[in-house]
Amino acid sequence: MARKRILITGAAGFLGSHLCDRFIADDYHVIGMDNLITGSLENIEHLFKLENFEFYHHDVSKFIHVAGELDYILHFASPASPIDYLKIPIQTLKVGSLGIHNCLGLARVKKARVLIASTSEVYGDPEVHPQTEEYWGNVNPIGPRGVYDEAKRFQEAITMAYHTFHGIETRIVRIFNTYGPRMRLNDGRVLPAFIGQALRGEDLTVFGDGSQTRSFCYVDDLVEGIVRLLHSDYAQPVNIGNPDEITIGEFAEEIIQLTGTTQKVIYKELPVNDPKQRQPEISKAKELLNWSPKIDRSEGLKRTYEYFKNLPEEKLYKKEHNNFEKYIN
Repeated sequence: MARKRILITGAAGFLGSHLCDRFIADDYHVIGMDNLITGSLENIEHLFKLENFEFYHHDVSKFIHVAGELDYILHFASPASPIDYLKIPIQTLKVGSLGIHNCLGLARVKKARVLIASTSEVYGDPEVHPQTEEYWGNVNPIGPRGVYDEAKRFQEAITMAYHTFHGIETRIVRIFNTYGPRMRLNDGRVLPAFIGQALRGEDLTVFGDGSQTRSFCYVDDLVEGIVRLLHSDYAQPVNIGNPDEITIGEFAEEIIQLTGTTQKVIYKELPVNDPKQRQPEISKAKELLNWSPKIDRSEGLKRTYEYFKNLPEEKLYKKEHNNFEKYIN
């Protein structure tokens, strides 16, 4: 029997590369697509020798052509950290609008099922806690985070429109904070930022008073939830994340313990519209997908720390690679 064929956009990114690995392991023919604006070929170079993997260096905001049959499309192309989308706000909006439009158009032609990567950021700075899928959110569309939040909200809206109007098979995963190997060390997100500072002997920077909360899900658990959602028959959004909530201040102390460093925690002003609370309500995932996270934070952090600790020293001190300049338009 011929292998199922799946297109994964954002394939060279943190989550995209782990999804490539999973579907290769499940014996799919994987077509990775990435413009490498934030992704890195290092994340997927181990796949290039495989006959059931191919890579397209392409921007999904432009017309997409994939030859042959296509069974599934996973749209994971998007800047995902504040450092990225504040530097390239237009590109962030384009990949969440033109990019998803192109993916949905391709799905319609190929009769493929589409799963889109939405985010807990659609809830904004929430007034409901924990966040359920029925909560509509508290988002400032013109604030500094609006380019990302509203791109994802539009992405959900157009996906549902294609589902209801064109009958396209669609799935929407709302991803909460996820971590693991292949995260970019200096991309501005709290976990790699803390570990990077610890490894460099710097004080750990907490924005705000440390009372804001996050809930961290290990990447393997997230990927399992995504696979189960893809193969489900549920078209409405589903939260995938770990509901084990912790304050940022407590999390900084965990990182100090994990890394055995002696630095102190310093506090800086909280960025505008930064969410004060973030915790997924995952009853739907449990009921519909028989999914819940299996890897606790202590184990996941050990694995992630080992990855960062073994990076070449130049990566520890090097500023983030990017190809932003040619995409500013």
